Amino acid sequence: MMWGYYYNYKPVSQRKAEAQKQLEKMRKKNPNIAPVIVEGRKIAKTWWGEAWNKNLESYADYSNRIGRGRAYVKNGMVLDLQIAKGEINAFVQGSRKKPYEVLIKIAGLPDARWGAIVDQISRGIGSVEELIGGKFPKELERVFLQQEKGLFPSPKEISFACSCPDWAYMCKHVSAALYGIGARLDQDPLLFFTMRDIDFSSLIKKSVDEKLGNMLKNAGKKSTRIIDDADIGALFGV
Repeated sequence: MMWGYYYNYKPVSQRKAEAQKQLEKMRKKNPNIAPVIVEGRKIAKTWWGEAWNKNLESYADYSNRIGRGRAYVKNGMVLDLQIAKGEINAFVQGSRKKPYEVLIKIAGLPDARWGAIVDQISRGIGSVEELIGGKFPKELERVFLQQEKGLFPSPKEISFACSCPDWAYMCKHVSAALYGIGARLDQDPLLFFTMRDIDFSSLIKKSVDEKLGNMLKNAGKKSTRIIDDADIGALFGV
């Protein structure tokens, strides 16, 4: 017995079968359901996904708890994961037939912190495309991952809840959803900026302005050319 309820062990194969059955059932009601699918041994393979998971594991508050969800996400138990502005909603298959509901809230990045990071990025990276691809100098990587001051959230900037009866600080369903975010960032790194409520267009504008300024400086000319925020958003689809 665990925390006042009985835990019935089920083989992984049975759990996977039950999860697949629930997924098919949920997909009939919601065709936009987005399960987390992990192929191979690694949960995340790109820089953004790996950096997300590495950041979570770097904090003592999480290091001894986050691992509870590794097997869950690898075995396809995260049946749905939706990332929105400051919020992640997930359904995670557990020991019962009905999936558990997980809610994770991520605090927005403070404007001052984002402004300082934008200044460093615009000076130290070749293009926005490189940023999204996770290809940038090591010094910028350290800036991004700096605890309490970088892009990635600290434990105090993350809150969560789960419908399961496990009273642990972080249950395995929550940790599976947190790892699922890393896997999802593999597919679309821009979701990170949505999740942290970051104005990505401001980075694009800063980068374009820096490049234009350098070009004009080298040419010894001045220009009244102005790049409107709306035009930038349309250009990059953000």
